[in-house]
Amino acid sequence: MALSPALSYRPAARPRTRRAHRVALVLAFVVAAGVAQAQAPAGPAATPGVPPSSTADAGAPLVVFNRTVFVFRAPFLGLEPAERARSARARIQSILGQIDAPTATVEQAPQGAIVLLDGVLAFGVTPQDADVLHGESAVEAAQRAARVLGTVVAETREARSVNAMLVATAHAAAATALLLATAWGLSRARRWLIARLTGAFADRAERLRVGGVHLVARRGAVTFVRRTVNLAYWVVFLIAAYQWLGFVLQRFPYTRPWGERLNGFLTGAAREIVEGVARAMPELAIALAIFVIARTVAGLLTGFLRRVQAGKVTLGWLDADTARPTQRVVVILVWVFALVMAYPYLPGSETDAFKGVSVLVGLMVSLGASSIVAQAASGLILMYTRTLRPGEYVRVGDHEGMVVELTMFAIRIRTGFGEELTLPSALVLGTVTRNYSRAFPDTGVLLEAEVTIGYDAPWRQVHAMLAEAARRTPGVAADPPPRVFQTALSDFYVAYRLVCVAAPAAAGTRADAMSTLYAHVQDVFNEHGVQIMSPHYVADPDAAKVVPKARWHAPPAPPAAGEG
Repeated sequence: MALSPALSYRPAARPRTRRAHRVALVLAFVVAAGVAQAQAPAGPAATPGVPPSSTADAGAPLVVFNRTVFVFRAPFLGLEPAERARSARARIQSILGQIDAPTATVEQAPQGAIVLLDGVLAFGVTPQDADVLHGESAVEAAQRAARVLGTVVAETREARSVNAMLVATAHAAAATALLLATAWGLSRARRWLIARLTGAFADRAERLRVGGVHLVARRGAVTFVRRTVNLAYWVVFLIAAYQWLGFVLQRFPYTRPWGERLNGFLTGAAREIVEGVARAMPELAIALAIFVIARTVAGLLTGFLRRVQAGKVTLGWLDADTARPTQRVVVILVWVFALVMAYPYLPGSETDAFKGVSVLVGLMVSLGASSIVAQAASGLILMYTRTLRPGEYVRVGDHEGMVVELTMFAIRIRTGFGEELTLPSALVLGTVTRNYSRAFPDTGVLLEAEVTIGYDAPWRQVHAMLAEAARRTPGVAADPPPRVFQTALSDFYVAYRLVCVAAPAAAGTRADAMSTLYAHVQDVFNEHGVQIMSPHYVADPDAAKVVPKARWHAPPAPPAAGEG
């Protein structure tokens, strides 16, 4: 059935501006969506105070003048529910065409009850047609149908009245004018808000800096304000258009059931939201109290552990190095415990959707976070076993440098060549780590140099030359003194290892110190004419492979200090 011509929005049919065309499209969408919602199947109760049937969609509805009067659920005298509905509709329409204002009454019958219009049979109701789930009898179901039928009679008379239709058209026109005025006012308010808020947010964005860097760009702030205001404008306008559509549909008898369902849907949704918020407030207050207590406990523990980290509090089992990871672990445990305790009190936690999301998140964490958990566990083991500490010079596998930062997931070390390496905690835990600083916390960092010398060189001379090279190296400490170890007697040479300690000033430049130490080793051995046998050789050369001092500064090397 087409809508009454009074419901059409004629000002939007011939748009003169782009804005009017946009409003017309939105109104058309609202009308289409509203009519689709209103035409959805509904129970037999369309008037206030009449309870709907819980099984209305299980039978054949009797619809007269666009209003569901009753729902037939069982066959009677060989007629199926759909045939009974068609026959009843034809009889009621015939009676309404002959009698101007018939009165609907109910009489009890052996088979149930019958509904009459001015004494003429409209339809019968059997006990099987009643809503047995709510304990409704056939007479009660017939009385409910009679009340709805009385509303249909009144609306039929109203539809035949020219005065009533003119009044309805006038009300619809006034509502349309009010909607257009509302749209115009909202448009003006939107432009005003955008003009005022854009400047305010742009100025705030200009002043919001950290370290001289803008956190929010001016253009981004303006775009955010415009989109927010436009979103609010369309939400308010669509609500107004929805109310307009429901009001206009209720002005006309035939479309009144649609308008009632539209308004009932919006009112019911708002009521459910308000009731849901009211029901959730006590439990939400409990959850909020749990989070407040957790925040207080976490703050107290954080303050205590920060004092330990600063050295103001000393504990035997906790020092400044392990206080920081302990703080993170304790805070995480406190919040996880608080979340577990507050979960049953969160709104919607008992719904299947909430439980499904929880299961999905848990599955994703269990499948995807195994490596993260392993890295975190490895980092904690490294921290609590004190394998590494910031400032120490270490070698992890093939990587060597000073520890810059030690976290649960990774260790950052800075090499002497200007590189900064990030090593996963699990890799460090599973690799042999050599610490060059742990044995000498006050004196510096360990330096070592290994050379291979032939058997024809006296080992005492080699020891003395290596010790001399260490003494010539700047930053090498005299206490403890450099030491030389013979580590292997190979087929063609003897392996010697020089071990010394660099002063704390050279601890951060171990690569430079090692380079200088190797250079002095070469100089000392060349001065004494002792050949370094690395790498392997096949036979003794005719002359020793040494560099005389006169050639130490051959071009393009610069001359030694003090030489021309």
